Amino acid sequence: MTVILSVDGLSRSFGGVRAVNDVSFEVERGAITGLIGPNGAGKTTTFNLISGMFPPDGGSVRLDGTLLTGLRPDRIAAHGVARTFQGTRIFPALTVAQNLRTAVLARAQLGFWADWLGLPAARAVEAEAITAVAELLTRIGLEPRAGELAGALPYAHQSLLGIGLALAVRPRLLLLDEPFAGMNPGETRAAAQMVRRIRDTGITVVLVEHDMPAVMEVCDHIVVLDQGTKIADGPPTEIRSDARVIEAYLGTEADA
Repeated sequence: MTVILSVDGLSRSFGGVRAVNDVSFEVERGAITGLIGPNGAGKTTTFNLISGMFPPDGGSVRLDGTLLTGLRPDRIAAHGVARTFQGTRIFPALTVAQNLRTAVLARAQLGFWADWLGLPAARAVEAEAITAVAELLTRIGLEPRAGELAGALPYAHQSLLGIGLALAVRPRLLLLDEPFAGMNPGETRAAAQMVRRIRDTGITVVLVEHDMPAVMEVCDHIVVLDQGTKIADGPPTEIRSDARVIEAYLGTEADA
């Protein structure tokens, strides 16, 4: 496989605390890669650096060889990177379908006057949006809830909607921050199957997740962070027996 994402020597400090320390890894195109580690390991910060939410103190991020470091989040998104967040970012006062329609139309960047005047371009985009929303509802399994207010959904379904909003921008690389949080075992299995289906459509997935059985089941490759530093990098069969990974997680459980 070819590499789609290259992270090289990424570092970031906050108030003198090294949140991410010289982290390097590669993500293969068409794979599901897990980024795991104890609380405070630097996983979400790494996502924030990749997606441009924070600038790194050092290192670089490249997508298909194109340097993303230093670009604004919207420019990185335009290159084909989409992400979800811990704690869903949805439009709670809109229905599920309206949330997805808003994201689809934002991707189309339809001008206000074209929309208001009902110009042919606006009508064509609206027709495409109807089809796109229907497809997204099917992909995330929320067709029965299309007309419900997003803010009234259970947390697990809000997470699925967040994934749908990210998919609306038609990314090449999808960053999922704790996609299985708040889900029961059955919901987790269904969501894991959905992630595989997303991958099967040609979208490369990187996910941060604390549900280790789900990570080991769904991921092709896993990168492990501890206290901001990469301590392991390999397939699930290697990671589950790596002494450094076991020590990092057992240490967290003992502290708890």
